[in-house]
Amino acid sequence: MAKTKVVWSCSECGHNQPKWSGSCSVCQKWNTIGEELEIVSPGSRFVVEGKALSRPLKIQEVDISPFRRFKTQIKEFDRILGGGVVSGSLILIGGDPGIGKSTLLLQISNTLALQGLTVLYICGEESVEQTVSRAHRLGLKSESLYLLHETLFSSIKAHVEKLKPDILIVDSIQIVYKAEINSAPGSVAQVRELATEFMHLSKGMGVSTFLIGHVTKSGEIAGPRVLEHIVDTVLDFEGDRHHGYRILRAVKNRFGPTDDIALFQMDERGLTEVENPSVVFLQERIRENAGSVIIPTIEGSRAFLVEVQALVAPSAFATSSRKSTGIDANRLSLLLAVLEKKVGYQLHHYDVFVSMAGGLKILEPAVDLGIALAILSSFGNKALNPDMVIFGEVGLGGEVRSVPKVESRIKEAIHMGFTKCLLPKKNLTGLPKELTQKIELFGVDRIEEAIDAFVR
Repeated sequence: MAKTKVVWSCSECGHNQPKWSGSCSVCQKWNTIGEELEIVSPGSRFVVEGKALSRPLKIQEVDISPFRRFKTQIKEFDRILGGGVVSGSLILIGGDPGIGKSTLLLQISNTLALQGLTVLYICGEESVEQTVSRAHRLGLKSESLYLLHETLFSSIKAHVEKLKPDILIVDSIQIVYKAEINSAPGSVAQVRELATEFMHLSKGMGVSTFLIGHVTKSGEIAGPRVLEHIVDTVLDFEGDRHHGYRILRAVKNRFGPTDDIALFQMDERGLTEVENPSVVFLQERIRENAGSVIIPTIEGSRAFLVEVQALVAPSAFATSSRKSTGIDANRLSLLLAVLEKKVGYQLHHYDVFVSMAGGLKILEPAVDLGIALAILSSFGNKALNPDMVIFGEVGLGGEVRSVPKVESRIKEAIHMGFTKCLLPKKNLTGLPKELTQKIELFGVDRIEEAIDAFVR
């Protein structure tokens, strides 16, 4: 018989401790300690049938032939994974409810099954009939795609060992549970144990496993942080449910690049990939519009153009508002302070609103110069040159600092038909002539130079 004992576990990082405390001693988060029942079993745990005992191997003795990739035929998804789904990998996909996680994985299941691979889809949150109804709506048909409505892990493991699929999809890990653990499905103990079980199942049998995870109100994947440490790849599916665009972001990837994104569009046929994001984010742009600036940004290995919009209006209250969508609010406050202290603009009596068009979130500091000029463009009600792109990092002293991957940014601007580029002067050195001949470059060392040349 398995024995149980009471432990206090942190819902943020998964740390266990014998007594309750107000904050976790590891991650220092408050009010995250909850009571859990820990399983102490005399038998073996995390055992996969047919798995041989491991032994130390020389690097020349390791056979990497089983290490292969499966192409999903969805180019954007394959690119974000580093070239395809790696056999035996464990992939976690998180996102808001209704964002399209199940739809995406159902489409991927179909494309892999059409290649002759055996795919087992665990639809724990829906019935098999509901999943089939969605598959018919998406026009998916395959003989190698199996559906299973089950939430008990022991039953799922038995079916996996019997069917021996190439691909396993679990929708979702928060609904699956182990009978040996008295906690409710989705609790810290359940999620931690199940993640480890699926990891051993995936590595032991060479099954590529996808786990769908819920997110919290703050947008983070629900469950202990150990869940993200165990898996090989973490993909964040984000976007506005009321708009058609979805962004799949690679947060962690052991087999490919990180911080890369893939753009999809949701319609009645499901998710379709968007190969040129610049066209999507600029298609509704209004030329000669005050407060609008085009910025070349980098996400992973890809450069694309986004539109930042700013609105500056007199405040009707004693305390002015500073609101931002798609950029860090602290970064906006920093830029406003620089504009007031170093340039002399009195903005403390004005409400300032800044938004990234299209619902994209940009965290890199290369957008600083574009945001600052967009604010001043709206403040003076003067439109900037619509054929110009702007990028550069702004320091606290008002200096414009250099940014990486300048050539990729300029190439994307040239490809989209822009003829002028405002950038840090330090980035002008070393640029090839084939770029400088196709676009007019303006280098600045301080933010005042950019304002005097294009705003005032």
